[in-house]
Amino acid sequence: MVPDPAAARPLPAAAEVLAALARRFGRVAVVSGRPAAFLAEHLGLGAGRAPSALRVVGLYGLELVSGGGQVVVTPEAEAWRPVVARAAAAAEASAPAGARVERKGLSVTLHWREVPEAEEWASRTVGTLAAELGLAAHPARMSVELRPPLAVDKGTVVAGLAEGFAIVAYLGDDVGDLPAFEALDDLAASGVSTAKVGVTSPEAPPDLLAVSDVILDGPEAALALLEELAEG
Repeated sequence: MVPDPAAARPLPAAAEVLAALARRFGRVAVVSGRPAAFLAEHLGLGAGRAPSALRVVGLYGLELVSGGGQVVVTPEAEAWRPVVARAAAAAEASAPAGARVERKGLSVTLHWREVPEAEEWASRTVGTLAAELGLAAHPARMSVELRPPLAVDKGTVVAGLAEGFAIVAYLGDDVGDLPAFEALDDLAASGVSTAKVGVTSPEAPPDLLAVSDVILDGPEAALALLEELAEG
């Protein structure tokens, strides 16, 4: 974890491992709350560099990276961009010292990791802006996010990506990954073999770990598992 979310980066070997996995399996996906442009940049997905089996989805399903390395936005979400910008400006105007307002284009996140006492400000501000602007509030680790009120989350993304596959696994470490785990439960009920893999951190949500089939000790252990899978 890093204090500034904008400074977060994939582990150095992550891009290579994802490419190797995509060559071996029918479908591999990165489903993230980060903007798709961030993912494309830090996973080295320039024009023509994304393996055909690799799907990269940002902002919980509001954006994706095309095979040509371009960001494609869900049309229904685009109309909310100026509304999200208004919310971000309002949050910035009232933010206490040390709190962070992270603009992501189609969403905005209020962070209080460095100043725990700012949690009350974040919760109050998000509640007010959600009511005034029609945005939806989503809690995360030491933060809360405002997004367009669309029926799109990691669960709907995973359900779509998993269609037609008999075996599906998902690795998660945040509150936003719970819908993906719920999607795997639905798939399992229909006869699909699934694995819900929780990844620990100092801020890993207990609810996520409680329903995980497997728990890995941090991002390094998660990368090691993916490397093992890529090698076969």
